Amino acid sequence: MSKLNTLEELLVHQIKDIFSAENQLLKALPKMAKASNHPELKAGFNKHLEETKGHVERLELVAKELDASPRGVSCKAMKGLIEEGEETIQEEAAPHIKDLALIAAAQKVEHYEISAYGSARALAKVIGNSEVVKMLDATLNEESATDEALTGLAETIMPLAQEEAVEA
Repeated sequence: MSKLNTLEELLVHQIKDIFSAENQLLKALPKMAKASNHPELKAGFNKHLEETKGHVERLELVAKELDASPRGVSCKAMKGLIEEGEETIQEEAAPHIKDLALIAAAQKVEHYEISAYGSARALAKVIGNSEVVKMLDATLNEESATDEALTGLAETIMPLAQEEAVEA
């Protein structure tokens, strides 16, 4: 356990946690893409994989700006979310139903990331580190856009899933 006596120490701890989460996600996204059926969903997972690589690089820059290492914490929340996603991958389901389940799992991850980046950005604002705020804000905007894209895709796939369920 690390000591968290200042806002700066708390921010560094959160950056380490997010760094762990993003690195875990780098391993999970290719599996999600492979398990998806809808071409747009597959493409979306692959696009987010590339964005996530950028998030990891940005977190390394944030850590450098904070004169810290981004390593040293294991994000248990992301581990649990990824385990749920892996269970979803293993489920036997009609193709469009599976895609909707994968979207739900991915949105749980996105909402966790939005929360984590939002909290870290708020800390960076309070301590007056505008460079860190700017970097965290960029990632937060990308995570929000991914969440919105997933919602739009779910709305496209739902009628297909309904048709699939009627035919079964």
